[in-house]
Parts: sequence; structure tokens; C-alpha cells
Amino acid sequence: MSRNRTSAIFVWTLALIVVLASVGCQKVSVSKLSANYYFSKANQLFKDAKYSKAIVEYEKVVKYNPDMKDAYRFLGESYKNLYIPGKENPENKARAEKALAALKKAYELESTNKDVIYSLGDMYDRLKNFDEAEKMYLRIVDLEPGNMNNYYVVAEFYKRYAGDRIELKEKAQDMYLRRIETDPENVQGYAYMADYFDKLPPDVNKDKFDNALAYVKRRQVLDPNSAVVFYTIGINRYGKVFTLQNFLSQAEKEALANESEKNLLKAIDLDPAWPEPIVWMRVLYLNVHAKIFPEKESRYLEMASQYGIKYDEARKRQLERMKLEKELKKTG
Repeated sequence: MSRNRTSAIFVWTLALIVVLASVGCQKVSVSKLSANYYFSKANQLFKDAKYSKAIVEYEKVVKYNPDMKDAYRFLGESYKNLYIPGKENPENKARAEKALAALKKAYELESTNKDVIYSLGDMYDRLKNFDEAEKMYLRIVDLEPGNMNNYYVVAEFYKRYAGDRIELKEKAQDMYLRRIETDPENVQGYAYMADYFDKLPPDVNKDKFDNALAYVKRRQVLDPNSAVVFYTIGINRYGKVFTLQNFLSQAEKEALANESEKNLLKAIDLDPAWPEPIVWMRVLYLNVHAKIFPEKESRYLEMASQYGIKYDEARKRQLERMKLEKELKKTG
């Protein structure tokens, strides 16, 4: 074979390889372009809450590009939004299975993505699969130990399942404490902890009011002039005297009633336009003062009536302000 013929064959072979490679790249390019097109279309449908139609488009995306991570996530979210917790029928069960399959695939492709992990955990949560949901939520905490909001999410998760399970209540409390430890200067952490104790059943924990108050007081150190803090203390003291009145001495009831009154009045002084402390003054005088100070019952009933009128006026002004603000936002 001559050198010229050999060179010609080599050039022809090389050209064929280039053409074939070009065709292969073109197929890859077309597939990816198709996937991107359907992904954009699916996202708009998802945004418009047209989940059934979005599913059709997301299925096309993963067909053309099986490695597109976000497509699996939103495919799972679409099925999840159509799933109705507690409804037992084949169609609903199929939605749950498909949601889990898509979200598990998203997790497989991106196991450190907090949004994917949370979404998968939320799906397990909706299916009442406590163990798997807990694994996902705790993984978020492990990945972002400095993010305060993660501790709140897990604490609320434990609260939902707690019931009479002491160990879950303790886990919830631990998460609230870890949130505080992450940022001791953040007042919201103390508010969450106080709210946790406030919502415990009093027949289970009679110390709940004082435990909650301890965290409100710690919040007050950081925010000493907050009307919300004084209001919260006032409600806390009211809650204790009203709920535990059969277990308290007269002196204890009087002290709690006076402390509630003092703090509610301070809240009103700090924010006169806020209706909530005003209406609670009415409740306090009706349900507590009028009963534990029987010699002044008529006086407190009259004062309760006055605070009822003040509340109606304050609430009316508040609604007018809200309406005006809404209109200004529209014009702005």
C-alpha cells in the first residue's frame, strides 16, 4: 500500500470519528436542551400550583437528563403537594410512593443539600414515619450546627409526636436549649423556650408557668423596654393564678394577680395602640380580681367593662391602620 493511499485512509477514518463524535455530542446537547426547556416549563407550573401538569413536565426532564438533581426534588414536591395525609386509597398511596421515590433520588444525587433533606424528612413526617423523619431532621442539624432555625424545626417536630412520651418532650426541650446556646444574645430563643413551657398541660407540669417565666425574664435582660415582654409576663402570671387557683393560698393568688396587672399596665404604657394587653386587663379583672378580692368585686367588674370599651376602640384604630397600610402598599 502506498504512503499516499495510507494517508488518505487515515484522513478518512479521522473524519469519520469526528463526524460520529459530533453526532454524539449533538444528541447530548439536544437532550440537555430539551431537559432545560421542560424544566423551565415545569417550574412555572409548579409556581402556579398546577402540580399534576408540573409532574408531566418534570418526568420529561428526568427522561432527557437523569442527572438533573433539582428535577427530582420538585417532582417529589409536586407529588407531595397532591398527597393528602391520612387518606387511604390507591391513588393517594401511589402519590406518596412516587413522592418518596423522587425525593430519595434527589437525596442520592445531593446528600448534603439542606432543602432536599428537609423535603424528604417532611414527607416521612406526613407519612407518620417518625424514625426516618427524625434521621433527616437530625442530619440537617449535623450539617449546619450553627443555624439556630434548624434546632427550632427539630424541636417542633418532637413536640408534635410527644404526647405523653417524656423522652420526646426532653428531646424537644434539649433542641430549644441548643438554639439558645447557639446564640445567647438572640431574644427569640428565650421566647421559644418560654412558649414551650407555657403550652405544657398544667396537670402534667404545675411548674410550667414558673419555668416559662424564667426564660421570659432572661429575654427581658436583653430587651428591657419591650411591651411584648411585659405583656408575656402579665399573661404568664394570669395563667398561673387562674389555672392553679385551687392549689394556691390567698396570699399567693393576690401576689400573682397584682404582678399580672402591673406588667399588663406597663405593656399598655409602652405601646398604647396595641389592643392585646388592653383586652387581657379586662379578662384579668373579670376572672381573677373580681373573685379573689370579693370586697371590690363591683369596682373590678366596672373596670373590666371600661377596658372592654378601650379594647374595641384600640382594635378599630388598629384595623384602620392596617387597611391604610395595605392601600399605601398598593399605590406605592
